Amino acid sequence: MTAHTSGPKALPHAYLFVPADRPERIAKARASGADAVIVDLEDAVAPEAKVRAREALAALLDEAAPLVVRINAAGTPWFDDDLELCRHPGVAAIMLPKAEGIDAVCTVVETTYQDVLPIIESARGLHEMDSIARVPGVIRLAFGSVDLALDLGIECAPDGTEIELLAFRSQLVLASRLAGLAAPVDGVSTAIDDLQRLQADTERSRRLGFGAKLCIHPKQLATVQAVFTPSPERLDWARRVCKAFETAGGSAVAVDGQMVDLPVVQRARAVLRDAGLSA
Repeated sequence: MTAHTSGPKALPHAYLFVPADRPERIAKARASGADAVIVDLEDAVAPEAKVRAREALAALLDEAAPLVVRINAAGTPWFDDDLELCRHPGVAAIMLPKAEGIDAVCTVVETTYQDVLPIIESARGLHEMDSIARVPGVIRLAFGSVDLALDLGIECAPDGTEIELLAFRSQLVLASRLAGLAAPVDGVSTAIDDLQRLQADTERSRRLGFGAKLCIHPKQLATVQAVFTPSPERLDWARRVCKAFETAGGSAVAVDGQMVDLPVVQRARAVLRDAGLSA
């Protein structure tokens, strides 16, 4: 797995997809301000272009600017060659689509020694999610909302709330917490130009316990990052809570007229960690 340096480090909030067969877009994605760039060898690339896309990506990998790579699913003709490419030090992590059991996840980890973000996007994936989340090398779960709805025959209402998928989103958050993983990554918002809808989608994700979101266009990044990044006021509150609790020797204490005990302190510490700061 990827080596981690000591000290807090903010996890990505906005992951930006870019097709592997459009190398000119990869350069733009690197400069877009995305927290992490996912180069897609799977859905964004037609079958006849898979080999050419992999070769184009291989020529662009750079250890100084590592990329996340979404490979093709286990069982496809491209899986093994994708894994071989992902042994390159210019790969920051691997996104594994259609994760439906631990075998494929273990194969990815043991072959590439990279961190893995499995995408849960089918009924079988949901059923096996707890086991998948506990595979050493898995760092986050990602929610494939569009494919999951298709697999389950769910038709989401046109209001965009996706209340039909609420239970499944909550399952990802619970499985991540029980496995000791970082908060999961929510699926895409497909209406690229509807930033109001994106704002609502991202706020829903944050309220449910997600820590990041997949983006399909650079114009979505700023909104997603703003929602997931703690505000200066929130950071100030977290620092004051931690300091007051420490000064009180671990006893309950009042901050801003509100009682602060250990659960509140743990929330404050999580806010600081999310910003890459020490408590």
